[in-house]
Amino acid sequence: MRTRRLFTALAVASLTAAMAAPVAAHPGQHGPTDGHLLGPGAWGDLQLLGKADLTNTDDLIADVAIDPRTTYAYLANWGRATCDANREDGDPDAGAYVVDMTDLANPKQIGFIPHSQDSRPGEGMQALQIDTKFFNGTMLVMNNEQCGKNGRGGVSLYDVSNPSKPVKLSEHFGDRANLSRGDANDTHSAFAWDAGNKAYVVTTDNFESGGPDVDILDITNPKRPRLIREIDVDAEFPNLTQTQLGLTEVFLHDMVVKNINGHWVLLLSYWDGGYVQLNVDDPVNPTLIGDTDFSHPDPQLLESTGAARTAEGNGHQAEFTADNQYFIGTDEDFAPYGATNFSITSGTNAGAYPSVPVPGSAPIVVLEDDELNGPVVYGGYGCPGSAPIPTPASIPGYEASLQAGEEKIVALQRGPTGDPSAPEPACFPGEKAHEAVLAGWDAVVFVQRHGGTENPPFCGSGGFDDAVVGVCTNHEAYHKMFGTPVSFTYPDGPAIGTVGDRIEATAAFDGWGYVHLFSNQADANKKFAELDTFAIPEAMDPAYAVGFGDLSVHEVATDPNDPSRAYLSYYAGGMRVLRIQCTSPNSCELVESGGYLAPNGNDFWGVETFTRNGKTYVAGSDRDDGLYLFATGP
Repeated sequence: MRTRRLFTALAVASLTAAMAAPVAAHPGQHGPTDGHLLGPGAWGDLQLLGKADLTNTDDLIADVAIDPRTTYAYLANWGRATCDANREDGDPDAGAYVVDMTDLANPKQIGFIPHSQDSRPGEGMQALQIDTKFFNGTMLVMNNEQCGKNGRGGVSLYDVSNPSKPVKLSEHFGDRANLSRGDANDTHSAFAWDAGNKAYVVTTDNFESGGPDVDILDITNPKRPRLIREIDVDAEFPNLTQTQLGLTEVFLHDMVVKNINGHWVLLLSYWDGGYVQLNVDDPVNPTLIGDTDFSHPDPQLLESTGAARTAEGNGHQAEFTADNQYFIGTDEDFAPYGATNFSITSGTNAGAYPSVPVPGSAPIVVLEDDELNGPVVYGGYGCPGSAPIPTPASIPGYEASLQAGEEKIVALQRGPTGDPSAPEPACFPGEKAHEAVLAGWDAVVFVQRHGGTENPPFCGSGGFDDAVVGVCTNHEAYHKMFGTPVSFTYPDGPAIGTVGDRIEATAAFDGWGYVHLFSNQADANKKFAELDTFAIPEAMDPAYAVGFGDLSVHEVATDPNDPSRAYLSYYAGGMRVLRIQCTSPNSCELVESGGYLAPNGNDFWGVETFTRNGKTYVAGSDRDDGLYLFATGP
């Protein structure tokens, strides 16, 4: 594959000059890129107090949770991309580090809570006080996602009232609608709350994503959690989605619950559906409070670059401010070249087809001529357990047919899901890409599976360890490329190794994921107004699209003592502090007032705030490192 030189002519200005020089010595941290922003350490109203180094393995750490007594922290060890392989070198599959923060300048690991074999936590880590007739103490909540043949899903609860001796209360509880795949559906995130006599946890159901994927469990007796409600938000509360903008990937990613003016409010980060609030005073019968719309054109891109393009959605995580006047949402987007053009350029089915980039794959612009083109070969599903992907050399005449500037391209289906001829488990697109790279392919055209959206398509995201170009097109285009009848039932498609038509794909820059500020007062149409957006400058500069790590925001934590302040975990962009500055309740802006970025770079995933002696402190989890603790204020 021919790739351009990435680092020869990147210009940097002002403060970013000290922070943004590329570094080739450190590998990319969340995708195919191979570098970081380099930082000056702390600046503005954030000061580093101490850190606990928990690992030397890249990409191992996920979320962070803080004991409400503010003495202990818990960090998710979510294992590697295939965490069942960790046992080969003695590492646990996954679990949670227990860190004593008594001395904020010198936090120390005091224990580890292992998860079940081939199961891992990630986004859904939370510690809270629960007081019911069945339990009184500190509870640690963790999600479970499968990462091997013995993996189990659901939510797990631990008594960590004595953090040095955690006690398992229950594990792998949740929706048991897919018992053939484990004892509970995979859970991507979880959030619990104590409602007085009752306690509940709401979870993200991976196996029913896009359907009834909001699961609420009664955990009043944490040794016997009960599923009491499943919610398909899009179906039960119509007119939330903006399908006219192509925002059709509507599923729950994350959530928080807060008591506001005597009512329990569930704030759902619903990806392309935006941010949705439900009243859950009665969790069995939730009611709609309101939701947000994504502005058109994309306001942050327009402000930063002048380009008018459709917003991408990607509502990832959100929190209310301390005074409940506003809430802040973070859109996660790993595809800075998010607008693509995809065409079949030969054969009887020549023409344009819907397409999107695959988050985590290398953008098309790393190719020498800024375009992906060439004849496509069908490679099946491409998972580690699937039928092997053929090599280009094994296809008679294929390599000889390549014209100048063309790449060797393999087409791989999303899944498998529901295909009786492919009983192996589905896998991340990055795992498929890795198999393709091992077989000698330059790039991958991923194709949407049966039952997925066609316009725009969605082929999954994540799991990339290789800098390989990937683009996603729909199921119709898959059949058209290979001249097979368009079908959405099995059996399906051509034989593995079939050579199809030539394709051409190009991409346009639209930036990384960014931050939204919303009013928390819904209008007569139950809509919350967007007041401002924020992105670090590099995230909206195409010069930083490749080679500087992931420049998307991940999470936000609001200040419990200062309603005007919030903190962002920004992956390779470091930790950032925002202030909400208003001239009136509905005229506000987000202004950066400080941050932290280590001289050799960071990869912050989680962020949590806590109070000690009346002062706010911030905890951040670095994926390659461990726990960072910060003081706030000037």
